[in-house]
Amino acid sequence: MPEIVTSPLLLGIVAVLAYLLGSVPFGMVMARAFGLGDLRAIGSGNIGATNVLRTGNKPAAFLTVVLDAGKGAIAVLIARALVAEDAAQLAGLSAFVGHLFPVFLGFRGGKGVATFLGTLTALAWPVGLAACATWLFIALTTRYSSLSALVAAATSTLWMVFLHQGQLIILGVVLTILIYLRHWPNLRRLKAGTEPKIGKG
Repeated sequence: MPEIVTSPLLLGIVAVLAYLLGSVPFGMVMARAFGLGDLRAIGSGNIGATNVLRTGNKPAAFLTVVLDAGKGAIAVLIARALVAEDAAQLAGLSAFVGHLFPVFLGFRGGKGVATFLGTLTALAWPVGLAACATWLFIALTTRYSSLSALVAAATSTLWMVFLHQGQLIILGVVLTILIYLRHWPNLRRLKAGTEPKIGKG
């Protein structure tokens, strides 16, 4: 955990602004921009890139990944540049929570995988790249997006230890818990053998 050097008031402002940025539902924005309809009425009803991909529109899905990852990364980088490292970690957490529970959608948001990976990459790029590589490896070998996310999240704190980023461990544990809570239905489907694979309905 980084040293707390920022005033509570400024940390509160950072948290609110980062949360609002994280609340922007880029999956729905891309779905509408590409004429795909209401994303909540498609496939799983999730607002993330995996569900955008179920529409068959790969460019829209790619842009959703980039933008969802980018909002976590941008929140971290701006807070780090303008405030301090404690604010950067709080900004990353707040943007992630904003994606999961967006005020603009009645607090019903996405699973947070892209935002999780973007946040980690901005906080410590070696950890972020290791987590992305873990996600990609599991996705290529199993074709399960949810399983890839769960493994990437579970191993992220191990990467933090291995890559000497101990100041991120508390945040990493919190983010991982939130990932698992949001993927609880996926865990049950994986156990039952009914979880759809990447690119399938």
